[in-house]
Amino acid sequence: MQEALLNSTTNCVAITQSYLDEIEKNQHLNAFVEVFTQEALQKANHIDKKIKAGSAGKLAGMVVGLKDNLCYKGHTVTASSKILTGFESLYSATAVDRLLKEDAIIIGRLNCDEFAMGSANEHTVYGPVKNPLNNKKVPGGSSGGSAAAVAAGLCLAALGSDTGGSIRQPASFCGIVGLKPTYSRVSRYGLIAYASSFDQIGPLTNNIEDAALLLEVIAGADEFDSTASSKDVEEYSKINITNNPKRIAYISECLENEGLDAEVLSYIQNTIEKLKTEGHLVEPISFPYLDFLVPTYYVITTAEASSNLARFDGVHYGHRSKNITNLESTYINSRTEGFGTEVKRRIMLGTFVLSAGYHDAYFTKAQKIRRLIQENTNKMFEEYDFVLSPTTPHTAFDLGKIYTDPTVMYLEDIFTVQANLSGNPAISLPLGTHSNGLPIGLHLMADHFKEAELLSFSKQLFNKE
Repeated sequence: MQEALLNSTTNCVAITQSYLDEIEKNQHLNAFVEVFTQEALQKANHIDKKIKAGSAGKLAGMVVGLKDNLCYKGHTVTASSKILTGFESLYSATAVDRLLKEDAIIIGRLNCDEFAMGSANEHTVYGPVKNPLNNKKVPGGSSGGSAAAVAAGLCLAALGSDTGGSIRQPASFCGIVGLKPTYSRVSRYGLIAYASSFDQIGPLTNNIEDAALLLEVIAGADEFDSTASSKDVEEYSKINITNNPKRIAYISECLENEGLDAEVLSYIQNTIEKLKTEGHLVEPISFPYLDFLVPTYYVITTAEASSNLARFDGVHYGHRSKNITNLESTYINSRTEGFGTEVKRRIMLGTFVLSAGYHDAYFTKAQKIRRLIQENTNKMFEEYDFVLSPTTPHTAFDLGKIYTDPTVMYLEDIFTVQANLSGNPAISLPLGTHSNGLPIGLHLMADHFKEAELLSFSKQLFNKE
């Protein structure tokens, strides 16, 4: 697209208008909750002038959508929840600011699971998002609107957030690239928190090059986020494919998982054999904590959510119940009306695991297990460059598939959650196709801050496909 802009075969206004037209045609997908039509066109016009003057930024011409939990100054942000109805952000997230500085065109807000809690993008005040590849299927969650918009061609790229797989799982379901950077690689300032020690902002794109460029722009130290790493940001956009053999592990327990679709298993096994024939070392390893990943994740994340979501009280901003008589009823009724079922379930679970008498039994124990998971994951990368798995146990499932047991849905994160517990970078690549016509995501995890190597190898795999 940038090549076309430099050759003057198109311009930013025409590109932006074409995306606006596609959004209009695809309203049934419910991916966007707000479109910044006039503002995006004005910005496009301004960038066209900068391109002519030779002063345009790295992202000139890139039309980007924002997940509805990223703050953008002067714009509504609701985390797809009734509790934040009508709330307008007073500042922009650092990642959003960095996009704007490099001349990205922000086209609108994208639907997501409420407060990023979900695997289907059905827990949202705006109604469910549909998968553009099959409208009867979910797009995945919680960044389902972001994945659907990129897959349907409603924007060139999108930013999402990943707490337990919320970028990679929808990327897998919608057949695009989803990258979760190392925890702390991208500032979380301006991201509405779900679980602060897990959340990470990342790109959803059609190819590796765009993901690399976006990461290069949004990564790096930030004075507003003390947890953001001060490590230098590599020039990810200049990554080259290195053909030297890689050492790749796969967790044998993952492939023995009883919930794994037979075709997904077959695809992974074929990929392993293919990599071996190309000269890579691919070996099975054992990870004894696989069954503890999801329970540990949900104990800690719900505890953090219980704390983080306490600020939404109906007093300072957002939804306030009309049925109030005193301060206590303001809190109780506003939060009861404002939060959806899944968010309330997780707040209550988090409050329970932090309560007196249960704190040590649940929260403290989960933190100890997290430490074991981190140590074991670090040991993997002493011997191997990458850990390979499916992104999800199966392809996109049916919309409206209501589980009576919510923990069944929690197991959607089985292959993605390890990277969040250990803080490692991971990517989902749309390299497989199921007989049902839906994409199968290949998941790669790398050592901390090895995004350049991860992107380089991903590009190598993409090019072979």
